[in-house]
Amino acid sequence: MAEQGYSWAYSLVDSSQVSTFLISILLIVYGSFRSLNMDFENQDKDKDGNTPAAGSFNNNNPNNSIQTIDSTQALFLPIGASVSLLVMFFFFDSVQVVFTICTAVLATIAFAFLLLPMCQYLTRPCSPQNKISFGCCGRFTLAELLSFSLSVMLVLIWVLTGHWLLMDALAMGLCVAMIAFVRLPSLKVSCLLLSGLLIYDVFWVFFSAYIFNSNVMVKVATQPADNPLDVLSRKLHLGPSMGRDVPRLSLPGKLVFPSSTGSHFSMLGIGDIVMPGLLLCFVLRYDNYKKQASGEVPGPANMSGRMQRVSYFHCTLIGYFVGLLTATVASRIHRAAQPALLYLVPFTLLPLLTMAYLKGDLRRMWSEPFHSKASSSRFLEV
Repeated sequence: MAEQGYSWAYSLVDSSQVSTFLISILLIVYGSFRSLNMDFENQDKDKDGNTPAAGSFNNNNPNNSIQTIDSTQALFLPIGASVSLLVMFFFFDSVQVVFTICTAVLATIAFAFLLLPMCQYLTRPCSPQNKISFGCCGRFTLAELLSFSLSVMLVLIWVLTGHWLLMDALAMGLCVAMIAFVRLPSLKVSCLLLSGLLIYDVFWVFFSAYIFNSNVMVKVATQPADNPLDVLSRKLHLGPSMGRDVPRLSLPGKLVFPSSTGSHFSMLGIGDIVMPGLLLCFVLRYDNYKKQASGEVPGPANMSGRMQRVSYFHCTLIGYFVGLLTATVASRIHRAAQPALLYLVPFTLLPLLTMAYLKGDLRRMWSEPFHSKASSSRFLEV
């Protein structure tokens, strides 16, 4: 009886759970530092062009590929996500092929971004970083072409085999790309976004079954889609050997890891990685900004030096780990799917808000964390 009662504790050290914990944390850390590195690259380009570099850390980033979420978008994003979820729930059979193709295209681009640093390292000794022109398609370095080619190859193999490991690889690319290219400009927007998504997650996991007679979130997340090759072969009336034996595809909107016995899978939606990851990316950028402008905003006189040395990034990352652990324990105890953001949002936001208040940074982080009170010139000279 005691062994059965504590079976959830043993399940925490299962290989699938350990893999979920490690990969999700690594993706957040890697995506956050890729985002910070992009800021540095933009700052260097601005200096070379003799233009102001203040945009490297504030909301007005000159890089058009970076999307900054404002307060209005943060408020309406959970509503838009709910509408998309309902469309997928009611009309999945009608839109599954289009959705699968769009997902494959996005995953190809995202995974190429994930592979780019490795390809840059591999091609550096044998090729200069000159860009090759492809006419109207643009100019690309050898590393970019190599990463894109490998990404296309991976997606094609995934379409042909439907293997869960390849789906996980594409989901990892999506996580890193979204964390790197989407920015939260302030703590206020972060709280609005994460609070709204917490309500969204709780409603669709816990209460949707009472309205739609089915758990909408779980059904959409786990429903496989028809393989585009199979659909194409049926539309063209090809023989049974031409694309008919390809498997249905589980879309890369989640990470799945099998247990050591192969009896079950551990699953975590990429939204449970990306949304807290955006917060961690924000605090990492603020830690870096504050480090460079450390002489500008001193902490309270009664604040211990040890507390001042603790970074917001490490504090929030620990909170994410504890929240993920709590969500896993809750799912094992209740033997049902849990809204992970119900645990991740409080365990990341509350320690961050508390530490910001104790350090005297809360007011600044809440509204305009990357703008100097006096002028930006002092920061630029550091």
